[in-house]
Amino acid sequence: MTADAAPVAPAVAAPAEPWRPALARSVLLRYDRVRDAELLLMPERAVLLSREGGRILRLCDGRRTLTGIIAELARTYPDAPLDKDVPDFLTRIRTEGWLR
Repeated sequence: MTADAAPVAPAVAAPAEPWRPALARSVLLRYDRVRDAELLLMPERAVLLSREGGRILRLCDGRRTLTGIIAELARTYPDAPLDKDVPDFLTRIRTEGWLR
């Protein structure tokens, strides 16, 4: 004799949350007046950013989604290929561990 098993509900995947990029906790973004450039400062390392890279990372506050960041940049750079360039840039920064 077998016990009746309760029906098992199929697993439902939770909807994916949109990525809200933010700098890693050990990374600071600072403007350097001497170099007139944005710098990423990490323990024992500094990275000189392009003006555009700094502008993108300034929008990575953990509240804006990637889509929101692109939309905000599109107001200033309406003809730029932001849909490709911004995700590529942020993915590279994330791969380095500087962005979460």
